[in-house]
Amino acid sequence: MKIQELRILELASVLAGPSVGTFFAELGATVIKIENPNGGDITRNWRLPNESPHNSISAYYAAANTAKQILSLNYTIEEDRKTLEKEIQSADIVIVNFKPGDAEKFNLTFEECKELNSALIYAEITGYGPESTRNAFDMVLQAETGYLSMNGSKSQPAKLPVAFIDLFAAHQLKEGILVALLQGNKGCKVSVSLYDAALASLANQATNQLMNDFTPKRLGILHPNIAPYGEMLTFSDDVSIVLAIGNNKQFNGLLNILSLDQKEQFKTNLKRVKYRVELQEYLNGAAKGFSGNEFYESCMNAKVPVGKINNLKEVFEEAKAQNLVIEETIEGQLLKKVRTTVFTISS
Repeated sequence: MKIQELRILELASVLAGPSVGTFFAELGATVIKIENPNGGDITRNWRLPNESPHNSISAYYAAANTAKQILSLNYTIEEDRKTLEKEIQSADIVIVNFKPGDAEKFNLTFEECKELNSALIYAEITGYGPESTRNAFDMVLQAETGYLSMNGSKSQPAKLPVAFIDLFAAHQLKEGILVALLQGNKGCKVSVSLYDAALASLANQATNQLMNDFTPKRLGILHPNIAPYGEMLTFSDDVSIVLAIGNNKQFNGLLNILSLDQKEQFKTNLKRVKYRVELQEYLNGAAKGFSGNEFYESCMNAKVPVGKINNLKEVFEEAKAQNLVIEETIEGQLLKKVRTTVFTISS
């Protein structure tokens, strides 16, 4: 079956579940999003201070909802319930992220939906797993799965600026759905918890702990295993640039650009990590004699990995970023968002 032939029913709100629906909608699937007539998805009201309170859709809502058909239904009203059951019967996939107990409350568990449609793929996001009755919030999960202990300055933790744990779970669920489709597993449940998705995304930080008993501390933007990686240089024109030096060749290129001599204590990555405070001072002293733009161009020419620290206004002034912006008019309101399906398939 082609993606464009899929019919997907989204019984989900906020970010994780709707992001999965948006993924399939952007690829051409028919996605029907069910919302409560009394206010709809809660993110419709998550507005910035400069957003009009009269608009029915907030920018936050727009971020997770693209190219969907919106259907307002109250599960407790008989006529609406019949409409919902017809939608389940005609769907290939149903996406749910109910609060604990709500699937049972509304008679929308996997088993009950499967009675209506034996070929249905029931795709479920939970907070802490199906056995838990605890509500999940991204902020709490960032705390409890280690992210706040690693992210921020030494004196102050910092949350990730996007609800990444929701997005981690959404990616896991997409992958599970695609595997189920590939294997022809109709009449199955694909389930992931935010908690498991958060742990699965710890990558090298998890293996540092598990293999070396190394408990990461907050290093700001510094990398625990590599230096100078995350170190920031500020130049005479107030341009700030972050370094991402991963090997000795790149480090020697950086020294050449800054007209610095190699020192014994910085010759290997292990030494640079050990003496990174001294390394930062050494690099900062030389950076004062350069303009940021001059330094950046020199690094680009020498293939030394660095990045300018851009704000989002600067990011979306770039043509490459603008190419990913899509527009859609919903309920009379023009919405702009970044496309979430950014892979390409070619032959």
